[in-house]
Amino acid sequence: MKNISIGLIGLGNIGTGVVKLLQQNEKLIAQKLGAKLVLKKIADINITSPRGVKIPKNLFTTDAREILNDPEISIVIELMGGYEPARTFVLEAIKNGKHVVTANKAMLATYGNEIFPAAQKKGVDIGFEASVGGTIPIIKTLKESLVANKINSIVGIMNGTCNFILTKMTDEGKPFDVVLKEAQQLGFAEADPTFDIEGTDTSHKMAIVLSLAYGKKVNLKDIYLEGITKISGEDIAFARELGYRIKLLAIGRLKGNAVEARIHPTMISSGHLLANVNRNYNAFHLVGDASGPVFLFGQGAGMMPTASSVFSDILDSARNVMKGISGRVPLRSINETGMKDINLIPMDNIETKYYFRFSVLDRPGVLSKISGILGENNISLATVIQKAREEAGPVPIVMTTYKAKEKDVRKALKKIDKLDIVRDKTILIRIEDEL
Repeated sequence: MKNISIGLIGLGNIGTGVVKLLQQNEKLIAQKLGAKLVLKKIADINITSPRGVKIPKNLFTTDAREILNDPEISIVIELMGGYEPARTFVLEAIKNGKHVVTANKAMLATYGNEIFPAAQKKGVDIGFEASVGGTIPIIKTLKESLVANKINSIVGIMNGTCNFILTKMTDEGKPFDVVLKEAQQLGFAEADPTFDIEGTDTSHKMAIVLSLAYGKKVNLKDIYLEGITKISGEDIAFARELGYRIKLLAIGRLKGNAVEARIHPTMISSGHLLANVNRNYNAFHLVGDASGPVFLFGQGAGMMPTASSVFSDILDSARNVMKGISGRVPLRSINETGMKDINLIPMDNIETKYYFRFSVLDRPGVLSKISGILGENNISLATVIQKAREEAGPVPIVMTTYKAKEKDVRKALKKIDKLDIVRDKTILIRIEDEL
């Protein structure tokens, strides 16, 4: 049986999972591949800390270039994360004619327009299934399973940390800061959770998904982004009363020759499949013009679920090594030379439904003043909820709208928030009833 040598850069949580899975299922993997995968070298800055898996000491190095410059290593697995030196190492691996497998969404979302063309030109493959959705095969679904489809829409819950927090706030009534600490204790959130709770992690994944769905180059900065830090228990309670649950959604829609792309907290019907994806799970709801609706669900993170996706790419590359081929499936759905910039619809031009929560003084004429300004800006009301408070102070007024343009909504709220009857900045949450 032929041996195929691989090298691993980064022995953190996911890297350890890859080693563990190779050891655990070595015979099964060899049987399915028809060759033996040999882990020849592991590079990490820390080669002394225990990882809970037995690894011969002679496999370790602190110099990644022992892997990158080894002619016997055919596949480089980059699991160190971050931008640099990951980008440099990946480009060096490509230059040296090695296939690359990575879970590094930040690197691909930021430098993909440099990395993918370089790989195609050199004739090597890049596997990145684990970069989006953990164990969910969203990359292969878009590149292969739905290849004949025009993707009309793709909506996803792409961050397990945010989904865990919103689930706990909704089902247990706990405040944001308490649930965040719990998520950190359970390992669902980083010590610095900013990338997750502000939506940056989701934007990286969304950029990758959009490039595959529409065969276009995506500028990360052009995707509208809003995190979950402003969501309160009060809004979750009102959402429940209105028949909704709040999720951090990444929404992509094809509109003629342009694409709508946005990430923000969203109210969706409590009966929708996405509304019932809870805790740290991820999910994707796609609609192809031929396939119709497709729903993918699974663990969006974690050592072994992500390692499972990494191995999907390792075996794809290993099969190509055995056949002496590459590029059978285009890296980003179409040939890199045909990749053009995506035409994203400006957020101001988006039309959807809205939820507003105003904090106002309990005086006569308040409703008429607010509704009047909304009407002046072409915003029609669907529901109004006003509840009296026993204690003195501002009272909440909740309104939902029919479809309105984002630009008009922003203009109206700017004027409303300047009224002397309004005590706090208006809370805005978008509503999606047509997923």
